[in-house]
Amino acid sequence: MAKKTDKAQLHNWTAFVDNTRRATPVDLNETPTDKAKRIKRLEANDEEWFKYYFPNFYTSEPAPFHKKATQRVMANPEWFEVRSWSRELAKSARTMMEVIKLTATGKKRNWLLVSNTYENACRLLLPYKIIFENNTRLINDYGDQVGSVKWEAGEFITKPGAAFRALGAGQSPRGSRNDNYRPDGILIDDIDTDEECRNPDRVTFKVDWIEQALIPTRSISVPLLIIVCGNIIAKYCCVTELAKKADVHDIVNIRDKNGKSTWPTKNTEEMIDRALKPIKLSSQQKEYYNNPIIIGKLFKSVAWGKCPKLTSCEQWLTYSDPATSDKKTKDSSTKGTGIIGYKAGKYYLYKIWLGSMTQSEFVKTIYDAKAYAIKNGADTCQTWLENNSLQDPFYQQVLKKLIAAIGVVRKLRLAISLDARKKGDKYDRLEATLEPLWRQGDLIFNEDEKDNPHMQLMEEQFLGVSPNSKFMDGPDLLEGGTWIIQNRVAKSENTYSYGKRQNYKY
Repeated sequence: MAKKTDKAQLHNWTAFVDNTRRATPVDLNETPTDKAKRIKRLEANDEEWFKYYFPNFYTSEPAPFHKKATQRVMANPEWFEVRSWSRELAKSARTMMEVIKLTATGKKRNWLLVSNTYENACRLLLPYKIIFENNTRLINDYGDQVGSVKWEAGEFITKPGAAFRALGAGQSPRGSRNDNYRPDGILIDDIDTDEECRNPDRVTFKVDWIEQALIPTRSISVPLLIIVCGNIIAKYCCVTELAKKADVHDIVNIRDKNGKSTWPTKNTEEMIDRALKPIKLSSQQKEYYNNPIIIGKLFKSVAWGKCPKLTSCEQWLTYSDPATSDKKTKDSSTKGTGIIGYKAGKYYLYKIWLGSMTQSEFVKTIYDAKAYAIKNGADTCQTWLENNSLQDPFYQQVLKKLIAAIGVVRKLRLAISLDARKKGDKYDRLEATLEPLWRQGDLIFNEDEKDNPHMQLMEEQFLGVSPNSKFMDGPDLLEGGTWIIQNRVAKSENTYSYGKRQNYKY
């Protein structure tokens, strides 16, 4: 028995097929001469072409940014554009109309459509396939489109010889030739996911794949068009990184800088107000304003500032927060190591390594932090590791051996101090230790690290601190190191206690 979701999707696509057929009737009495004149007239005007062949998509007069974007793409066979248009601004629909016109008029012959997974890429490619099968106006003017060689959901070749192929991120693009034609058009849509953006390494992997495997499928001598459709859902994501290489990064929000609708012929002010009203502010900012700031329950902003020289601080240390998972999965906790200093009543986060990582990668961050301290003259920097009674068996059986093994490779001995204090609720601790400092402006993040993806993830976790948040491991390690320094400062003599402190040399 089919699942309800499968039945619903089938119903939706069946309706899409029917709507495509009904929306594109043709004049059967049109003479060949009149038909040729009409086609020539339409091909000379992109907007008229879109309006005629896609009346079910072209339901509102386009905004100036739509027309300018199309002019750029149509005028430049060799072009790289990233479109960070808000939801409800038709970035995928307009791109599809442009792609089909370029294909129907013979300007492009081999397309790759890429998304975060192969299944999602197939879903995004399906409307193209349905249009070639059922758009009667397109068929009437440019001939039958359904090819006889290959006609599948994830890959098809039209009868005139244009190829389309779906690819998931990381999938091998080899074998993407269409006869002698290498890919001359690449569409990247919905490439980022919230879960992957929490791990900078996964974002870096996808960007590297795009730059090192996907784009090199092209021919050097044939113009390549690349269009990336995606909002900025995180400060470090594929869209932000690809935008750095693009000819144009077109950012268009639901409202402009004056607070007015950027597409008023479709989205009135009243419609926008009603649509955004039930959506929390952080979601509005991410989905409609390309502003991926997570506004939490406790911290509303981050204080960025210049950190003093590390050795000028009264106290400094590195603090690491482990987790038992050895996987980089959606549900695995992030692990991290940070360098924290204290001077004249202010606490400074100099640098952080944070993300979903293997145990080996995590232990390497402990050594990286020590190396950073040594480089900055703070050779005596103490290395702390959270290790309460529940964590200790894992430390003894796994981490301790890894720390020793990696120490041999790095040729560096570490004296690990274990923070064995009994910790209560994570949110309560963050509120008790960090919130007063933040409120008084005494908790500073290193502005020199502002562009570091790990520090950006830390910012997102910090702003996202709330009683129900699952991702507070960065703020948690900051609380651990800050708590230790506070106790040192409060007690000038070494009579403080964190639970049972133990030092291990490796």
